[in-house]
Formats: sequence, structure tokens, C-alpha cells
Amino acid sequence: MPGARTPGYVSRPEAFVDAVQDAVGRVQRSCPEALGGIDIGIEDVPRGPSSNGGVPLAVAIEAVGSYPARIVIFRRPLEHRSATRRGLRILVHRTLVEQLSAVTGHSVHDIDPHVDLDDDY
Repeated sequence: MPGARTPGYVSRPEAFVDAVQDAVGRVQRSCPEALGGIDIGIEDVPRGPSSNGGVPLAVAIEAVGSYPARIVIFRRPLEHRSATRRGLRILVHRTLVEQLSAVTGHSVHDIDPHVDLDDDY
């Protein structure tokens, strides 16, 4: 039957959205002011290479005029770098915290005192 799904199955895009929502929730609990006035979005892939020629995991865009600051997290590059869904959740959280740090000027450890930038994922 077309479109039939296995009960309990979560697609890769759905798992990614869950990982981003979990990461936002963790930051909301530890440093809610870091999220103030910032839009967070998801795209499958970046539109081009980063300034260093690699593939970016995310991009942070500072506020301009009436446009709020934005963070765009790229699903496919993060999935590609993660061996497991748990690893994906760790990498998504770490990426969000780093991008928030870049946009807000808060240190990574102010945003999440428990973040470990040396974890394997």
C-alpha cells in the first residue's frame, strides 16, 4: 500500500526536526536569553560552499534592520557527519550552541554549561 508506514518508524527528516527541537529546548532551559529575537530554521543543504570551501553545517545571520537574526541548520551535512541518531542529536545541539554564540556574543558555556565540544558523534 503506497504511503503505508511502519508503526513507530521515524523518518530521517522527522528525526532531524526532533533533534533541533530538543536542542532548542535544552538551550531554552539553560540560557533562554540566547534565543531572544533569533529565528531558527532548517534546510536540507546549503546553497553553496562556505567561505573556506567546505560544506557548512549551519549559518548564523546577524539581525539587519527589522529582520531578526537567523540561524539555519543544514540537515544533510549534519546527518552525513553522524554515525547514529544519538550522535546526530549531539552534533545538532553543539552546532546550535556554537551558532548562537556567534550571533549573540554569549560564550558557548554560558549558553550550555554542559556542552562538551570534544565529544565523538
